[in-house]
Parts: sequence; structure tokens; C-alpha cells
Amino acid sequence: MTADATRTGSEADTADATGVDDATRADDAQADDLVEPASSATTADPVEPTSVARDGAFWAWTALGLLIVVGLAAFTRYLEQNVPAWAEGTAVEDIGAAIEYPVYAILLGLLGNVAVTVLGWRDRIAAAFRTEFFIKTGLVLLGASINLAVIASAAGPAIAQAILLISGVFLFTWWLAGRFGLDDKLRALLASAVSICGVSAAIAAAGAVRARREQLAYTASLVIVFALPSIFILPWLADVFGLSDAVAGAWIGGNIDTTAAVTAAGALAGEEALQIASIVKVTQNALMGVVAVALTAYFTLRVERRPGAARPGLGELWTRFPKFVLGFIAASVIATWYLDGAGADGKATIAIVNDLRVWFLILAFVSIGLEVRVASLREAGWRPVAVFASATVFNLALALGLASLLFRNFSA
Repeated sequence: MTADATRTGSEADTADATGVDDATRADDAQADDLVEPASSATTADPVEPTSVARDGAFWAWTALGLLIVVGLAAFTRYLEQNVPAWAEGTAVEDIGAAIEYPVYAILLGLLGNVAVTVLGWRDRIAAAFRTEFFIKTGLVLLGASINLAVIASAAGPAIAQAILLISGVFLFTWWLAGRFGLDDKLRALLASAVSICGVSAAIAAAGAVRARREQLAYTASLVIVFALPSIFILPWLADVFGLSDAVAGAWIGGNIDTTAAVTAAGALAGEEALQIASIVKVTQNALMGVVAVALTAYFTLRVERRPGAARPGLGELWTRFPKFVLGFIAASVIATWYLDGAGADGKATIAIVNDLRVWFLILAFVSIGLEVRVASLREAGWRPVAVFASATVFNLALALGLASLLFRNFSA
């Protein structure tokens, strides 16, 4: 992509630090169905000379692109805060209240994509689409909202459900994607997204397996498309099935792939259901780092290892490991320690951190919409959609069984 071809030295440092190698990504673009070892020849797309990439025109276009990204993000926040009030008292009141910022951000990003493409600006401003930086910063800040001590002491069933559900759904999705002949890197992204926490998990997996940006954009789009109707369908089904609030919350939290959508669906199901859904989703989010470590090891030792090559050491695993996951865990530990000492006063500080996190995630989702290339999505075809849909149905069934078993006698 042009953003890769014109990236600055600081962007290269960021890619190295997070475990996403652009040369590997370029190799994948040449042969999508061929998984190359991480140490293979790096025949990348031509890169502009640094003197050209950093001239005045480059920085001017990049500044314009950044203004577009920030402007769309600000408009996203405006819609998120005002649409519920506009829809109040109308037939679409529930929909207006339930739609969260990821939907607005991606839609505005896609509309912006069309506009800058028609104007012929897209490739010139592409260096401003810093999706990885925005979303990884947002995910590190997300850790501040996860109190691991509370989860460990008050949500034993949530931990058990998260471990069993993630393992079962991940393995099923990985197996099914293999049967459909999907690329191993796309398999990892789809399996992580549907089994853990949607776009956040896909980002972590992308860093671990060095997936292409097009694969990440495709997976993120599927997450949003499937999460939006789930906001309304799952609370309705929970009522149809006569589920208790605890079981309904555990089912919702274990199924919907974005935290924002889980919150919206939980709120529709009731206050207790919302609390349980949030704990279950947070528990799954906390296991994201474990999955990232496992994927890093698997792709380094098995998928991308040449026959007869020496076994990669810990240094190679560390190079491939997405470092932002450590920031995610550290933020959670620090926030837990801080809240234990600061009490109610500390919640205001954490609220500021959470608001900053939302801004970074909005910037990331806008950038995803701006980065999407229709040709790349068309090339992926219907098979990833079929895999994601099938895995979602499997997730619904398994999560319902686990929630009914583990939360049937639960009382807050």
C-alpha cells in the first residue's frame, strides 16, 4: 500500500516494536496463498527514497490527511453524543440509543474513503492513516478499565466460561477456516476476533502473525456487521428463552464481539445482565495477551519455519511478540493498584483515561474505513464471510450452554 511505501523512519520503528513487519506484508501481497517464513527473502514493493518521502509536499499531504482523520473522528463523537437525543420519542429511539461509535466511525471512514478516492487524494494522504498506532494506543488504555483483582475475586464463573469459550470457538473457527482453504494469517484473525473480543483481538493477532492490513480491515468489517444486529437479537432471544438475568448477561458478554455492543445489548437486557455481560467480556479481553503469545509461538515455530531450519529461540519469539499487549496488562495492573488506594476519587481519573481511549479507538476505526480497498475485499470472496457466520452460530450455541451451566445459580 502507498502508506507502507511512503512511511517515515518513525513508522518503521513502530512496526518493528509491535511485531508487524511491512516487508513480510509486501511478500504476502505478492503471493497471498503462500505463507513465507519470517526470515525469507524480502522482495518488497519499491520504496521511495527518503529525500522524496520527506519533502515538503509529503508532509503537506500527510498534514491534510491527519486533519481529515481528526475531523471525521470529531464528527463521529458528535453523532455518538447527539443521535440518541435526536431519536428520542421516534420509532427509531432504541436504535439511536444503541448504535455506538465504532459504527459511526467506520461508516464515516468509508464515506471519506470514497471522497478522497474521487478527488485523487487517497494515496497522497495515506501516510496519515495510522491505524496500528491509534488502535494499539487505545488498547493499552483499555487495560485501565479492567480491574483484574475484581474479576479474580468476584467472577470465577466468568473466568471458567472465558477459557472454555475462547478455546472451543477459536479451535472450531481455525479448523473451519482451514477446511475452506483460507490463508493461515486470515484464519488467525477470524478465529481471534470471533472467540475473544472482535477488532481488539484481531489487532493483537495481526501483530503476532504479521497479517496484511487488508486482512485486518476485512476482519474488522465483519466484526462490525455481525455485532450491530446482535445488540437487538440477543436480548430478544434471552427473553424468548426465559433466561435469568445472570445467564442472559453471560450469554451476551460471551458472544458479541465488541465491548461497546456488549454494553448496549446488556443495557437492553437489564441492569444485572449488563453487569454480568461486562464482567464476562472484560475477562475475555484480559485473555487476549495469552492468545497473542500462543499465536506468536505457533507461527514462529510451525507455520513460518522452513524445513530443516534451526529451531527459533526466545529472541525470535520476543521480536514477533506484539509489545503493546504488555502495555495493556501493565495499564490494568496499575489501574487496579491505583483504584485500590484512591477509592472513589480515582474513578474520575480512570474516566479521563477511558475517554482518551475512546478517542484513539475512534481515530483507528476512521482510519480502517479510509484504508479499505474494495478490490482487496472482493478478492477475499465469500469464504471468510461463511466462516465468520458459522463460527458466530457455534459461539452462540456453546456460550448459551456454558452460561446456563456456570451461571444458573449465580446471584450478585
